[in-house]
Amino acid sequence: MFVRWSNLTVEAEQQHRLPGYRDPASVRQFDAPEALDTRFYEVRAKSALNKVPAASQMPFRWTVNPYRGCSHACSYCLGGETLVLMADGRARTISELQVGDSIVGTRQEGAHRRFVETQVLDKWSSIKPAWQVRLDDGTRLLASAEHRFLSDRGWKHVTGAERGPSTRPHLTLEDKLLGPGADVAAPERDDPAISRRRTIIGAALKAEERLRVESIRPLGMVMRMYDITTGTEDFIANGVVSHNCFARPTHTYLGFNAGRDFEREIVVKVNAPEVLRAELARPSWKGEHVALGTNTDPYQWVEGRYRLMEGIWEALLDARNPCSILTKSPLLLRDIELMRRLRERVGEFTACLSIPTLDEKAWRETEPRTPNPKARLEAVAELNRAGIPTGVLIAPLMPGINDAPHQVEPLLAAAAEAGATSVGGIALHLRGEVRDVFMDWMRAKRPDLVPRYEELYKRGAYAPKLERERLGRLVRKGGRPGRFRRVRPGSAEEPARAGSPREAAGQQSLF
Repeated sequence: MFVRWSNLTVEAEQQHRLPGYRDPASVRQFDAPEALDTRFYEVRAKSALNKVPAASQMPFRWTVNPYRGCSHACSYCLGGETLVLMADGRARTISELQVGDSIVGTRQEGAHRRFVETQVLDKWSSIKPAWQVRLDDGTRLLASAEHRFLSDRGWKHVTGAERGPSTRPHLTLEDKLLGPGADVAAPERDDPAISRRRTIIGAALKAEERLRVESIRPLGMVMRMYDITTGTEDFIANGVVSHNCFARPTHTYLGFNAGRDFEREIVVKVNAPEVLRAELARPSWKGEHVALGTNTDPYQWVEGRYRLMEGIWEALLDARNPCSILTKSPLLLRDIELMRRLRERVGEFTACLSIPTLDEKAWRETEPRTPNPKARLEAVAELNRAGIPTGVLIAPLMPGINDAPHQVEPLLAAAAEAGATSVGGIALHLRGEVRDVFMDWMRAKRPDLVPRYEELYKRGAYAPKLERERLGRLVRKGGRPGRFRRVRPGSAEEPARAGSPREAAGQQSLF
């Protein structure tokens, strides 16, 4: 192990071989509250520079990601006897499902959510305390407390709380679950012709009285539970729509499953600085701009232990390579001297802090796990005082939540006071699972805004052009002429424009 890691308090558990890596990874754990039950796989990467796909149309082509994995993922589990509706109309227990099986999922199409065919992409099991949810039609669902079902009021966890750390949308006796009902799924022994006639692909979901929640209770026991990943991020479990854990390809490619592993099995490229230095020295390298923080935040908690960014900045500095950083964390101030030298010697170096709001209530409700916005603003000020051009990205701007003038104007004023060299605003976009999680939160916390958001995002992940333009004007109006320095369009320091391809990089997370 490198001398660099001698200051870490870790416990070596074992070695584990990951696909794509020649040498086995050292598996370690940190004695810290933030890292309980989390394992870090120290690997020696073959490359550090990652090429951005041309189809993304980003204003940069290269990035560096020293970490793979995220501690914010969710896990959901169901009892092994739960019947899953297959694409041919039959049913099979979730414990018997295989990767590649064709099953029934759902997809939002315009104003309706419809049944569609999808595939099982991954499967895993775990031991968890069991809860029973019983419906009026007699259906019994065995699941973990974290599992989510689709109700007539959005996605709901089995259990939760109205306030405190366990606050989340959860089932009550007022909820009706959505789905075809348990009688639609036929056991495998049924006649195939009957099964085919029962296929519901293309039909719209409806809420029915018979699927109303009758009771929710703990069973007082632990049991083996199963979950799957599907192409639609859901499936039909005992006749109702059930959520699954979304698999991110970067982890499934490494042989990890898409549930707990993405949350608790973090891959650390311990040699990223050395590999990057070698890649930047190649004759074929043309010195193109390298943007950090556009996929995963390199200044997440564990960077405080591994300190990989120091070596990455040093490699970029010695190569005189243009670069930039986007982050939510003031931890980047640790490397301020390296950034100052990059600005002086390379010229093309900028930083940007993502800050959606200064409103305490809005921040705690929408980004409870991120550093305080005021600490981020202080970082903007300190970086600019050090001669490092640093801007502010107001992302995401959420209609009715953080877009009021009395919320935006203080943030713009604070950004100006911090010496922000640029400011940009990005309208909220809702893709895939983010849409479901956000709408769950809306139904629980801001039901008054649900109709507005359903209308705004009925056609897809992005708000309508007129709404994006309104939010853009809100940011520009608050910034008086001369308050923020203009930047070259298309440059790495240019703020992302609402609706532009850079939105994908700007809005890193919601919760």
